[in-house]
Amino acid sequence: MDDMNIQHQLVTLRQHLHQHPEISGKEAKTANRIKKFLKAYAPDRIVEEVGGYGLIAEFKGLKEGPTVMFRCELDALPIKEMNTMAYRSENAGKGHLCGHDGHMTMVAGLAYYLEAKRPKKGRVILLFQPSEEDGQGAERIIQDKKFNEFAPDYIFAIHNLPGYPMHKVILSDQNFASASRGMAIKLYGKSSHAAEPEMGINPGMGLSKILIQIDALSKNKSLFNDFVLITPIHAKLGNLAYGTSPGEAEVHFTLRSYLNSDMETLIQKAEAIINEIAIQENLRPEISYEEIFPATKNDPGYTQIVKNACTKAGLKSVFLDQPFRWSEDFGHFTSKFQGALFGLGSGTDQPALHNPDFDFPDELIPSGMALYKSIYENILDS
Repeated sequence: MDDMNIQHQLVTLRQHLHQHPEISGKEAKTANRIKKFLKAYAPDRIVEEVGGYGLIAEFKGLKEGPTVMFRCELDALPIKEMNTMAYRSENAGKGHLCGHDGHMTMVAGLAYYLEAKRPKKGRVILLFQPSEEDGQGAERIIQDKKFNEFAPDYIFAIHNLPGYPMHKVILSDQNFASASRGMAIKLYGKSSHAAEPEMGINPGMGLSKILIQIDALSKNKSLFNDFVLITPIHAKLGNLAYGTSPGEAEVHFTLRSYLNSDMETLIQKAEAIINEIAIQENLRPEISYEEIFPATKNDPGYTQIVKNACTKAGLKSVFLDQPFRWSEDFGHFTSKFQGALFGLGSGTDQPALHNPDFDFPDELIPSGMALYKSIYENILDS
């Protein structure tokens, strides 16, 4: 098969994945479609149901050597797509609006090159990870015993980046993406008749104090080494009942930081504020966390590997001035293994990630494949 035929197959695959999106934890059909594609290119083995619906394909080199892993994401978003092309989402309220359909296709396409020519040493692992969008997939993969024998010496991943010129590679030799987590606070007091609020404990004042003081915390730059941000995303006080003084309230924040150390400080200070206000207002607080993403910290040496591969692949690159504010659960991998996450510009006029009219540009597929191929060749064919 020539390169023109494989590119046609890959565009068909990408558009099929786009048309049939599945959200985090529900990616069974997506994984099965990827497996069907991979089997045509004779991997040494395919391991299924890793960390959920995760999929691993192994391609061995001609002799022993290091393990190079390329990771992509299986899941789509619970967002209604607003595009009108023929392959738009058929699954109501779900869409590949972050480009994971394209990320999968670039990694799957490596099977074509690896079947034709195995590396001189080591092995290449293609990892298709579930549940990136809810921050759970990478950690589940790492904790799965089936993953142990595939532990990488090198791990890399691409994320497409709207707003950057098409095909330009975006690098960072420090943190690529921020740490983030959802913070849920529940406040328990005691309900009473609205005519006798003194007979109960209304958490309304505690809720308002938390909103004000948590906002002030994120603006106190003297406490942190770098950028931090706290965004209130939801609040609720009792129910709409004019005869009742409520006894329960809740408020939710998203916490972000460029540095993992600042995230720990942010959590400690925020919890101290909440607990102090709870004491003042005679409330019982409950604090929990969801969608936990560590900062994605790149290894400088591994970023240099990517930069060298850009030269070989004929792609221009640029380094970030600071990390992205959004998060990526690839940070779980770079907390345990050496690696790098890097970007691939998907157009200056491209709708932003998670927008309802986003669509991964198919012309990026050859660039991503060429870059991945250059990376593993530089490591395993030297």
